[in-house]
Amino acid sequence: MTLVQLEYIIAVDTYRNFVVAAQKCFVTQPTLSMQIQKLEDTLGVKIFDRSRQPVVPTELGQQVIAQARAIINESKQLTELIKVFNNELSGELKVGVIPTVAPYLLPQIIPDFTKKYPKVQLMIWEYTTEQIIQNLKSGLLDCGILATPLEEASLHEIPVFYESFVVYLSASSPLMNKDEVTYKDINFDELWLLNEGHCMRNQVLNICQKKKSGAGIKQFEYNTGSVETLKRMVDLNSGITILPELSLSDLSTEQSSRVRNFSSPVPVREISIVTHRNFLKRGVIKALEKEILETVPETMLHKNKKDVLDAF
Repeated sequence: MTLVQLEYIIAVDTYRNFVVAAQKCFVTQPTLSMQIQKLEDTLGVKIFDRSRQPVVPTELGQQVIAQARAIINESKQLTELIKVFNNELSGELKVGVIPTVAPYLLPQIIPDFTKKYPKVQLMIWEYTTEQIIQNLKSGLLDCGILATPLEEASLHEIPVFYESFVVYLSASSPLMNKDEVTYKDINFDELWLLNEGHCMRNQVLNICQKKKSGAGIKQFEYNTGSVETLKRMVDLNSGITILPELSLSDLSTEQSSRVRNFSSPVPVREISIVTHRNFLKRGVIKALEKEILETVPETMLHKNKKDVLDAF
């Protein structure tokens, strides 16, 4: 049994395809298959059910792969310990970020981060919360930046800041006459929402205390995963939407005049760096956390009298 063989079965479990796993491991598919067969012969078990497509682990194979992940993780800790001791930050950092955070946070932190840590290669993907969770569990991501709490036992959450929600109005909205808004003021039939799969949609529904199944039927429904599109729909049509605080930075003076805060307690979402429970690259992830803390406004670093919403 070798560490390489364990890495091969982890790759097949991750990609559920021998050819793709071989490509990711930079070996030929026959080489990968032969080494996995040797491991199965050594252990006296079948790790994968090759009769199914995509390939899946056997019941016992799932336990073997879980242990393999733990062993590989522990072996990588040795290199990590040396890097931390030498205060060396280098290598890849694979980060998943939800789309309602990425365009407002990343452009502010990437230039300084890459300048301070030139040996770190940032690799960033915009994913939904569910995609980030799955990729963290499978090892395809080192960390995620997303709304929490998630209540996932296998993941570790590092709360970083608390982002308030605000109401964004059309010029014709009757709520323009109000200084502050409560959830009771919001007409659900006039509310523009993100489409299914985005945690912010569920948080907005939580604010409005509306169940998805109880929502009225709109004459026109627009499905989008973009906060910017929500702004445009309000600007060019009518109605209202609910926006995260960081997305307000590029509003014009006229647009800013159509923003209304919620009355206390203000609904907020907790934004965290999320890793696997047994995560590596602690030094680089800590550096990323530090850069975010130095970037977001001081008012976002504390809950104060705010109502933190669940991510789901």
